[in-house]
Amino acid sequence: MLTLIFLTFVLAFGVLFLKKFVQTKFVALISLLPFSIFLYLLSFLRSVKDGFNSVLFSTEWIPSLGINLDFKIDGLSLLFGLLISGIGTLVYLYASSYLRGHPLLHRFICYLTVFMGAMLGVVTSDNLITLFIFWELTSISSFFLIGFNNEEEESRTSALWALAITGLGGFFLLSFGVIVGTISGTYSIHELLGQSDVLRESPFYLLIIIFLFIAAFTKSAQFPFHFWLPGAMKAPTPVSAYLHSATMVKAGVYLVARFTPILGGKMEWNTILLVVGGVTMLFGAFHSVFRKDMKGILAYSTISALGLLMFLLGIGTQIALYAMAVFVLAHALYKAAFFLITGIIDHALHTRDINELGGLRKYFPLLSVAAVVAALSCAGIPLTFGFIGKELIYESGLHYMDETLAIILVGALFFTNVFLTGSGFLIGIKPFFGKATKNVCISHQPDWALIAPPVVLGFFTLLLGVLPAIAYHEIIIATFSAMYGSVVEMPLAIWHGVNTSLLLSGCTIVLGTIVYIIFKRWKNPLCVVENFEKVSPKNIFSIIVEFFRVLAYRYTWIFHNGYLRSYLAVIIVFFVGLVGYTLFADVPLRVNTTGLSEFRAYELVVFLIAVVAIVFAINTSSRLTAIAATGVVGYCICLIFVFYGAPDLGMTQFAIDTLTTVLFILVLFKLPPFLKLGNRKIQFRDAVISIAFGVLISIITLQALVSPADKDISRYYAENVYVLAKGKNVVNVILVDFRGFDTMIETIVLSIAALGVFSMLKYREDEE
Repeated sequence: MLTLIFLTFVLAFGVLFLKKFVQTKFVALISLLPFSIFLYLLSFLRSVKDGFNSVLFSTEWIPSLGINLDFKIDGLSLLFGLLISGIGTLVYLYASSYLRGHPLLHRFICYLTVFMGAMLGVVTSDNLITLFIFWELTSISSFFLIGFNNEEEESRTSALWALAITGLGGFFLLSFGVIVGTISGTYSIHELLGQSDVLRESPFYLLIIIFLFIAAFTKSAQFPFHFWLPGAMKAPTPVSAYLHSATMVKAGVYLVARFTPILGGKMEWNTILLVVGGVTMLFGAFHSVFRKDMKGILAYSTISALGLLMFLLGIGTQIALYAMAVFVLAHALYKAAFFLITGIIDHALHTRDINELGGLRKYFPLLSVAAVVAALSCAGIPLTFGFIGKELIYESGLHYMDETLAIILVGALFFTNVFLTGSGFLIGIKPFFGKATKNVCISHQPDWALIAPPVVLGFFTLLLGVLPAIAYHEIIIATFSAMYGSVVEMPLAIWHGVNTSLLLSGCTIVLGTIVYIIFKRWKNPLCVVENFEKVSPKNIFSIIVEFFRVLAYRYTWIFHNGYLRSYLAVIIVFFVGLVGYTLFADVPLRVNTTGLSEFRAYELVVFLIAVVAIVFAINTSSRLTAIAATGVVGYCICLIFVFYGAPDLGMTQFAIDTLTTVLFILVLFKLPPFLKLGNRKIQFRDAVISIAFGVLISIITLQALVSPADKDISRYYAENVYVLAKGKNVVNVILVDFRGFDTMIETIVLSIAALGVFSMLKYREDEE
């Protein structure tokens, strides 16, 4: 599995070198990559179909930290893997025609392939840390896909919002992984199954699941993090069909499903999922029918479907988890078809406004059939796979243990399905039936590469609706068992007799049709929900973002205002505060003058010269005088080194001070005339900081003189300098051998700084 994912990334970047090939008619062959992955994953069906077996691939990476490249194929990961590669095959084929002739098609395919590889890594990873890495790769690659039309400001903004929200979730996923790994002693997900009791009884259980839920809710667009998904519809249609129906947005659902047998079953787990999932599915379903842009309708109906999946995981019963497994597949089939059909209409007519669409079945007869099938599956009409999923959804609410709460759950599910049925009809029925609008102008007919994908999806929707046993035996039972923890036989069937679920499905279809009739004639229903825009989550998040932007601006202005003296002042004040507090709070201060040597005459002379030079440097109005005075202070310090037995250090300091003085003088030629920018307050502030720093260093020096010295390190270097490094100068050997890498990195930093200074000077010369 590692080889497969690695090759996917290699091929992704290899496409960048195939720009000429991508612009030919053979670009459709790119779809063979996801198709080959699809066939490879199909080979695991026999291994996992009984529900208990799984295939584990393990490769050591950082074994000392318990971080390995482990991958596991079980029913849950296989279902999502087949969706990723299967629908990916259709999306690649579709994109080869949809973006034909686009100058950056090779980049698009690269981004799409990276995303596919990252999603395969997410759903098959069996290690918390590698799961996080692939999780972040999906966010990064989706950023490039959503912002593919980067010349449009709305696309760039949408991509940034998506990256910001999902990136926030990534941070919490990493925190979740670290905490879980620390408590359980392992990062292996399959080993965590044996540690589930430890995690559930941990005092950090609530914190653990909150971190997990934030990661899942941000990725799967749960309220109030949902708003990035409608904005992401600015992406090209193949991106919307792939990311927002079957793959990326379901990653959060997958995450919760994966950890359900490990952390689920407690009241906190179920309550949070029921509340958030319930609010999301109701909110999304209600808003979907108020949109007139086809992608807008699909965006909010997708949000509702994702909330419904979380809601089923929150119910957490056997039938609810079973319904969730079925609905993941049913939703992926009809929603991907909806997106692809929307793209074809937009591609041919250059509009997605359903008010301007009608009667298109005469122009796209085969496409209209695929659209109707998708709409019927969304509504839960018999003989479609969506019908089976909808019956199971109602069964999960009806069989909830608390009868009072069961009524509330069924009511919420009923309301959601009614509006989802209406929105499905708006997408699948309204554009193709009725009278054709006067301004319909078909720019060109879609070719087979555009028509085939939604037709294939419609075919499988009908096939699994008529023969649901195929899905049950091959994948659904294995998916359910991976979440539930045991195998329970619940065969799928078209007919279960007349029961409450069937009656609810019938009522859903009737009321959904009424909703469709009302909203298809309502020209501008969006004005109703726009009145609540001020309290929308997106607007609230925007206010928070603006607050932090202003805060960052003010912080930058205070601490990064461009004045070197301000930077030095901040650093010194922080140092004085931190070290000073530690010194006076924890260190018993003692002053012992008996051990100090006498002040010799030549030392006094050097000291006085340094004091006079400092006075000149502070008070002069000439830069040259200030630099010369600073150089005198440096030379005085060099003499002090010589006086106290460090002639090599003194000579080094002499060379540095001389070079620094010369450089300062050379820089003078590039500076404007002397300006006195500081006022009395700034001078007083700087004086206080300087005095405080000097006093602190003096106290530290005096304390060092009376504190016992640990000679172990010095003794080690003295004993090993010749034995290990074959050198006699201890200082030189430390710099070159013992601290060789440190010295090398310092040299690199100085070289980079020198190149930067040279570049700025060169730029200034060229500018002049």
